[in-house]
Amino acid sequence: MTDVDADVVRAYLLDLQDTICDRVAGLDGARFSEDAWDRDAGGGGRSRVLANGNVFEQAGVNFSHVHGHNLPPAATDRRPELTGRGFQALGVSLVVHPRNPYVPTSHANVRFFLAEAPDAEPVWWFGGGFDLTPFYPFDADCQHWHRVARDAVEPFGDDLYPRFKQWCDDYFYLPHREEARGIGGLFFDDYDRGGFASAFALMRAVGDAYLDAYLPIVEARRDTPWGERERQFQLYRRGRYVEFNLLHDRGTKFGIQSGGRTESILMSLPPLVRWEYGYQPSADSPEARLTNHYLVPRDWV
Repeated sequence: MTDVDADVVRAYLLDLQDTICDRVAGLDGARFSEDAWDRDAGGGGRSRVLANGNVFEQAGVNFSHVHGHNLPPAATDRRPELTGRGFQALGVSLVVHPRNPYVPTSHANVRFFLAEAPDAEPVWWFGGGFDLTPFYPFDADCQHWHRVARDAVEPFGDDLYPRFKQWCDDYFYLPHREEARGIGGLFFDDYDRGGFASAFALMRAVGDAYLDAYLPIVEARRDTPWGERERQFQLYRRGRYVEFNLLHDRGTKFGIQSGGRTESILMSLPPLVRWEYGYQPSADSPEARLTNHYLVPRDWV
């Protein structure tokens, strides 16, 4: 495969959405609802949401393939040379918010961008990754998550996991809180190393690794006893998730600025959340340990 082929990327992404939904629904016992949509500006997608499940309070797995005549500022701010080009943007993006506070929230996405102009070579790149946001973490879970992440990209270069891990730590950071969102994982963008076939293979490796990274953690922690204290802390920490997605996430900004479907873009937000003014956890408590120990970037493998 030597030529850029958006159709083969689309086929993979649709299959990935099916696979993830089937596995998540199989673990939970509930079903996803599907909402197919089109947008006036061009393209569309299908959004799938599992709500009020046995294991997952909400899980959303979205596929989108949108196109337009001009890239929005969220893209051209970083790549001003692409201003005025037409574009295609394809991706699968998911967020899973579990019911049990001992099960981490997880996020993953894989995406492909293609920018074209008459009488010019197309410009394309892949991006994606996955990251974990625990509330009551376990070392073994963090180590497993990062081992799967490392193993997924290592065949494409020994330098990729350290680079993508650092990129993830830097990206999923709330500067206004001076705090990491979670324990990281992988994040990459503008990736075209080795040509289309090689870069596409890397994206597939990351997309395919997500379930191997996440589901064993869910299965290990889903039956851990919890009470009102843990629930209230989970809801409070979910507020950080909302803050990041609305204030800093480039994907959210791109979706809104490109005329995307708002309901699907904001599907990533948790169904319940709370804020508390001036909250400080008790010293040496599990809640304090989250920020003092686990949200400090470290080498988990």
